[in-house]
Amino acid sequence: MLGEGDPTPLGYVRTPTAGPADLSFEDGRPLLAGQAADLPLTAADVVPLRPCDGVRVRWPRGRAGVLETIHALAAAGVPVHAEDVPAWVKEADPDLAGLLASWAPAPRAETPRSVSDLRREEHSLRLRRHALRRGPAAATPKVSVVMSSKRPHLLGSALAQIARQRHVEVEVLLGLHGVPASHEDVRRAIAAFPSPITVVEADEATPFGEVLHQVAARASGDDIAKWDDDDWYSPEHLSDLLLARAYSGADIVGTAAEFFYLEPLNVTVRRTDYTSEIWSDHVAGGTIFLARAKYQETGGFEGVSRGVDAQLLKTAHAAGARIYRTQGLGYVLRRSLASGHTWQLPLAHFLRVATNQWRGFRPSRILETP
Repeated sequence: MLGEGDPTPLGYVRTPTAGPADLSFEDGRPLLAGQAADLPLTAADVVPLRPCDGVRVRWPRGRAGVLETIHALAAAGVPVHAEDVPAWVKEADPDLAGLLASWAPAPRAETPRSVSDLRREEHSLRLRRHALRRGPAAATPKVSVVMSSKRPHLLGSALAQIARQRHVEVEVLLGLHGVPASHEDVRRAIAAFPSPITVVEADEATPFGEVLHQVAARASGDDIAKWDDDDWYSPEHLSDLLLARAYSGADIVGTAAEFFYLEPLNVTVRRTDYTSEIWSDHVAGGTIFLARAKYQETGGFEGVSRGVDAQLLKTAHAAGARIYRTQGLGYVLRRSLASGHTWQLPLAHFLRVATNQWRGFRPSRILETP
């Protein structure tokens, strides 16, 4: 966890209300939108920059304090960018140099606001990933991914997405809910999975929450991550949650439920009413992430058939657990007909609450789909 007062993405503003700002330097001291700041930067220094469309680096003649300032702003998710990055920056931090030159605020008259805001947030996420992972390499964390499925035709895709997770070691605890392990699709999916996998069979009458609790009891990782078999996850989904926990110090982290693919309509919608990078009592159920010890302490998934995720969050929150909701760019929920989900809402509901909608499957670029 970062020190108290360090800049973090907490308070990121999705839709800017101010124009671009400049980062310049005077005798090695950063000027943030014209206001002098001391190093190291604090969270308070970042607050005035939150509404800005972007922050452009004005390169000084000297190097003192330059990278320190940019790394601090990047760790906070500030959309920093630059043209003509100096050779010394490319040599000192080539990945940062590439990121700084990869984005600039789009002219509002030429790009729809929904798209320009999304590209801006994708840039912010790439910057914070880079900055927050700097420093000595730590031990690779082991995450126990907990998943229950009664849809064998989806298992191959679900396990393939888990297999491509970066910066983590994974094991899978799979509950087969009314589906035999001998099913051809199940056998094929498990055979193709390269990491450890434990399978627990439960009959169809077993409550969904009980299936999840049974498989979670077999976890051996430091952390437990809930995974839904029908959704889409970015290759850095788990590592993004680990970063969010590190900078927030939360007991439970998860993403905002932003992107939905309405399969019967072949439409992708984005809802932005669930703010991200905030403390909350709610996160997307398919993204719940917590330490195994905390899971055991709070009692885990309860033996109910519906509302399993909400019940776990409610119980944990009532017991004093701190819950943090991070960005949801790397997660897409699949919605088919309401009868196929434990979270039963009609497709019309998602159209009503959508901020944006697009024809076809249109996730954020963070998902890294072909």
